[in-house]
Order: sequence, then C-alpha cells, then structure tokens
Amino acid sequence: MAELTRRAVATAGAAGLGLLLCTPTANALDRALRLTSTRSVTTSGTTLEQAAAAVTAGPAYTRLQGGPGWPLVVRSDLATPKSGRDDRRRALSAFVQFTDLHITDTESPARFEYLHPFIGSAHRPQEALGTIATSALVERVNSVRQGPFTGRPFDLMVTTGDNTDNHELIELDWFLKVLNGGSVTPNSGATNAYEGVQSSGNEAFWNPAIPGVGDDYSAKGFPQLPGLLEAGIGTFTAPGLDVPWFCTFGNHDDSIVGSLPAQIPGIDAWYTGRYKVIGKDESTSRKLADAIKKGSSVPVAELFGGSGTIREVTPDARRRPFTTGQFVQAHLDAANTGPGPVGHGFTSANADGKNVYYTFRIAPGITGISLDTTTDAGFADGSIGLAQYNWVESTLKRSSSTYYDFFGRKVVHDVTDELFLLFSHHTSGTMTNLLPDSRHLLDPRLNGDAFVALLKRFPNVLAWVNGHTHLNKITPHAGNTPQQGFWEINTASHIDFPQHARIVEVADNADGTLSLFTTLIEAEAPYAVDYGSRTPQALASLYRELSYNDIHTDLGRVGDPADHNTELLLVNPLS
Repeated sequence: MAELTRRAVATAGAAGLGLLLCTPTANALDRALRLTSTRSVTTSGTTLEQAAAAVTAGPAYTRLQGGPGWPLVVRSDLATPKSGRDDRRRALSAFVQFTDLHITDTESPARFEYLHPFIGSAHRPQEALGTIATSALVERVNSVRQGPFTGRPFDLMVTTGDNTDNHELIELDWFLKVLNGGSVTPNSGATNAYEGVQSSGNEAFWNPAIPGVGDDYSAKGFPQLPGLLEAGIGTFTAPGLDVPWFCTFGNHDDSIVGSLPAQIPGIDAWYTGRYKVIGKDESTSRKLADAIKKGSSVPVAELFGGSGTIREVTPDARRRPFTTGQFVQAHLDAANTGPGPVGHGFTSANADGKNVYYTFRIAPGITGISLDTTTDAGFADGSIGLAQYNWVESTLKRSSSTYYDFFGRKVVHDVTDELFLLFSHHTSGTMTNLLPDSRHLLDPRLNGDAFVALLKRFPNVLAWVNGHTHLNKITPHAGNTPQQGFWEINTASHIDFPQHARIVEVADNADGTLSLFTTLIEAEAPYAVDYGSRTPQALASLYRELSYNDIHTDLGRVGDPADHNTELLLVNPLS
C-alpha cells in the first residue's frame, strides 16, 4: 500500500511555511491529500479537508480563507508500518482534546493588559470573543461526531487545562455552561456596557469602535468594528457537548493570570474592586514585566494599583478567584453535569482540592489518567509531586502484566492488562518548576525528565496528551525496547492562532502494531464574514481572524506537518 511518510512530506517540499499556512505548494500535496482521502472514512469538518489560510501574505492585516487541507503523515519513529493494515484495523477508541481555552473576564481589574508590549499574552485583541468562540468549537465536535480514520463515534472529550484565564468564579461558570449547554452571558460588572481596555481610547490597545486612537493594531490595518465588544459580551445559548467530557487542571486555573502565587494576602480586593489599571509609564511597565518573567518578587500593589492610567469599573463579587477545591466542587455540582459524567472525572475524593488527579474509563481496555502538574507557588511552568508520581506508578503496575522496575529489570505478574493514555496541562519540557505547592508543602517535586523515565518503564502506556505551550508538536519517546516507547501529543491552544482542538483515535492493526491517528479541527465558523455581522458564528470567525493578525502572534505555533494530522505507529504491547 502506498504510504505518505514523514520523510516523503519533507522531501516533497511540503514542510515549509506555505503548507503551515495552507497555501498550495506542489503536486505532491495534491497527491498526499488524495491518498489521505482513500485511507479515511471521512475528512469533513476537519483540517484534512481545509484549514485557515491568509488571503495576503506579509505583515499587514489580512482576511482569512479556507486553504487546502493538511494530509495524513505516517510517523514510523517507534514502529514500522505494515501494508494492508487499513483493511485489518479495529477501532479501540476515539476522543477529542480541548486545551488552553482561556475563558476570560476581560473587564476584571485583576489583569495587567498594559504589559502586553513586554508580555504578549497579557492582552489579545480577540479575547472578548473567547467564550462564544469556544461554543463554536463545541459545535464542531458535535457535527463531526466520529473519528475520521476509524469512523468510531467519539467516546468523550478531555480538556488539558487552562480552562479559565484568571481563575475567577465567573470564568468558571462560563466554562461549565459552554461545555454543558445553556444560556451564557460572558460579561461582568456593568450589565449594559463593556468596561475593559478596548473601549478606553488608550493607544496601547485596539479600540474597535474608536477611530484615530493611533495604536499599533490600527497601524497594522485592524478594522473599525463598532458594536463588536457589546456583541461579544451579549447573552447567547450554548448547545453544549453531545459527548461526556473530563477535565484536567492548568496553571491559569490556580494562579493569578497563570503566573503569580495563588495565596497573595488581600488579592480578592483587587479582583472585586472598582479600579482597573490600563496603563503605566514604559519604565515601570518594563520593570513589572521583567519581575514576572524572571520570577522575582512582584509588587502586586503596583501591578494592579498605584499610579498610572486608571479606569473605574463596576465592582463584581463574581470575579473572586476560586480555590482548587471550589473548582472541583463546581464540577461535582449536579447542575453542572451536562452530558456527564457527574464531576467530569473528579469525585468526592478530590473535593478538598488537594489531590486533583484521577483515572477514568476511555473505552473498554483503555484507562485515562488525568494529572495535576501545577504548583500554586507561581510561575507558568509545572512539575509533579512525589506522591502523585508514586500514585501513577502504582496505577500503571496494577494493570500492566509486564513492566520494568527502576533498575530496568523486567517484571512479569498476573494481572488484567489495560492500555493507558495520560493527560496533563504541562509538557515534559515545561515541567521545570520545582517550587513547593502549598497543598503539599513537604512533597518533593519532580521534573519532566523524571516523569518520562517513569512512563518508559510501562509498555502499556501509549501516549501522553497535553497543552500549555500553545503550539502543535508531537514527540516520540523511544524506550530501551521497542515495546517501551510512547508518544507525547502537544496541541495548540484555542485562544491563540491556530486555535485548534485535536481528535485522537486508537486502533489495533492486527499485525502487532497500534495506530494513534491525530486530526486537528477548528471551530465551526466561516473563515471570513461580513464585518457588519454579529451572529455567534460571525463572532467566532472574527475571533480566529483577529488572533491571526495579533501583533504578538507567533505563526510557528501551527507546527510542522508531522505535528498535524498523523498516524503514530506503536508496537502493540499486548500482542
């Protein structure tokens, strides 16, 4: 059977920026897409069919269009593909990953958007549209319904953290309603007005309804869109997911804007107060940004108060930051069950917020492990506590008839085997923050290398699925034997371009190998709309367009072709 391999894509010239942004490159791409079509059940609604592309290349503002789809790339880093497997294949599971949704209360006083010249993620021009755009991503999952290569209906959806942007109670409420369905009003403070930075007239920001501000966004060509912000905070009805969903915790779910320690005395007053800093002089802003990036002591009273340009906003008690326990308890609330399950993975054992990790059934014979790689001591990156590490090890041992001990010795015992997929917010490369977590002050923290070494000891581990980096990247982790390798699947965020979610299908090829198919999807919204339209789909479309054109955007987050739509081969540890 003809194969499109990773090497074939590169040598065909498809690995350059043209393919990344979906512009036609060569006949090789057409051939690859035709081959992909013959191997799939359907490509409809996925980036196998089409993907967002710029109308005009270059630094100026551009509209988007539907470009050619991204073909399937066969990754044989860990196992050799065998011919005829499409005819033998048996689907074991199909699920969807959402990550880094960053549901954002853009009107909150406890934000530092004015630092965006130095910390690009401090403000995004599209963020007021994020809640309704996430609902459009839910709609895409509901319409696609099945894995494109196996045809198996989705078993479930898993989030991999940063579900909220600033761990506010109101952001958590919007997040739960978007995934479960219901009426959502993504607005805080004043009930009849937007009170964030983008209606302030401040030249540090794009003000879509105030012409002539002289900001860098308008200089790039950002359009004037009166009524956009009001539409973004208006009430809409979210359909909610049609499949059960499970939740994983991220650093933005337990820290101030994902970076500062969660236990700062008096922080609630900054969240719920009436004064919002929207500008400071360049010297002060640079000093504050450097302190955040370097992890040195950050003067919170200066960050959220002090001198500068201040906007008075309507106080709102719903902006209070939630604790880890409150996050779990909200999921356990019967009113938030939606399509299920109750708790969305969390149980009463997690309700105190100390241990927010758990196992869950993905499909018969496949267990999911949801991890907590955050630490509330500050910094964006994470790690894993020794107690959780030991729990993972015990969990894997209980359902692995063959594994390797710490010294590399093979252990065989009589248990019923399960295959394992792990989910976390942080990646192996971003588990470098070893600061103690206040929930387990005496628990040593371990880095990503230590965790990868653990997973390599268990052949039944197929993949580790994560987020945090806001980019698409798939990494093979080879073990000492062919059976000991696993894949690390990192997916881009839904707040920054390219705004993806990922379908993952697990299939038994009946030849001693397994295939993990990964397929990227975008929100169900047109690639371009009339600038006067304010329908939910139009707002979701503009969310994507504005993110592409953000002055801080990094198009490298799209990833390489081998990080997009892939077939990841593995030795079947149970064959």
